[in-house]
Amino acid sequence: MGYLPNYAIAWKYIKSDFVRYGYSLDSKKIVLNALFALNHCFTYSFWFRLAKVKTGLLYPLAKIMHRRLSRKYGIQIPVNTEIGFGLYIGHGVGLIINPTAKIGNNVNLSQFTTIGAHGKAANIGDNVYIGPSVCIVNEVNIGNNSTIGAGAVVVKDVPDFATAAGVPAKIINYNSTGELVNNRFKL
Repeated sequence: MGYLPNYAIAWKYIKSDFVRYGYSLDSKKIVLNALFALNHCFTYSFWFRLAKVKTGLLYPLAKIMHRRLSRKYGIQIPVNTEIGFGLYIGHGVGLIINPTAKIGNNVNLSQFTTIGAHGKAANIGDNVYIGPSVCIVNEVNIGNNSTIGAGAVVVKDVPDFATAAGVPAKIINYNSTGELVNNRFKL
């Protein structure tokens, strides 16, 4: 569950993540960015995606790099977590995701965010922006094109096109179109 069958598929995910950071698709730039941590958030995504392929020559290195970067940046995303195309990690510190979370395509995850406590975690749709210091603590559904405001504690479902904020989070409008999700990867 959550693992990728081969490096060709992992490479598609890596390219989709790279696009989200506003870069053009250039394999040389992707590798240089990953090796020299020009953008540490993308570098984390790169090694996370490669560690999801549990076979091949790169797997031992990817596993070590994923573990090393997890400690360095305080990002805990287990490799078996299901995350769609176009992952964007903003500011890349203090991010904790329960391995049972399911995260869609083109999702922005901000710093100091927790998704899931004990047991089953959230299902997050496509084109979702999750602001800084957000806690999504229950098995809730976050709809497509939704926005979760900074500091929100989400304990109930958030429908499509909604903006939720506050403690506990409440829907404050239905005008959200995921406008905070930039450089979307087109599937």
